[in-house]
Amino acid sequence: MFTGIVTDIGTVTELDQQGDLRARIKTEYDTAGIDIGASIASDGVCLTVIALGDDWYDVQISAETVSKTNLDGWQLGKRVNLERALKVGDELGGHIVSGHVDGVAEVVAIQDEGDSTRVTLRAPKELARFIAPKGSVALNGTSLTVNDVNGCDFGINFIPHTKEVTTWGDVSIGDRVNLEIDTLARYVARLADWNRAEPE
Repeated sequence: MFTGIVTDIGTVTELDQQGDLRARIKTEYDTAGIDIGASIASDGVCLTVIALGDDWYDVQISAETVSKTNLDGWQLGKRVNLERALKVGDELGGHIVSGHVDGVAEVVAIQDEGDSTRVTLRAPKELARFIAPKGSVALNGTSLTVNDVNGCDFGINFIPHTKEVTTWGDVSIGDRVNLEIDTLARYVARLADWNRAEPE
């Protein structure tokens, strides 16, 4: 489990497609404190560490994961939001995030508002109903609050701090973004569907 609070920005330094995709990510984490088999959220995708170096770790990414996320667009030099798995006793500063991406949203508009930036994204139709104003979403592994919703489009406001400590300072129109909906929203919608389907 994760919180959506990004703690490092890694860089993709190697990509090797042999069956599954293998990626090497350069990090500022102290890799001496990372175990083989540990989970690290990389742009919101929970990936397992399979090798370690002084300032890097390797992950193996299945074809299924590539097909459901924006990892098919990873290139050498790409900057990636990183978060290590939540430990018992850690501060829950964002919201509960599983690292299991539900789909890919697209950035459709960007507008500066004072020092902050309003980014409008378009969610896949089947996921849009789970996104509500003032609700939580994880986008590229970042826990964020939804400002407004209009059909499949929803707006997020990024303050300067968030843009500095994540890759959101690099955002461009057309970017494909890993989207994980809030777990609570998923279960509330499921319960509502169940109640509507239940015979009287």
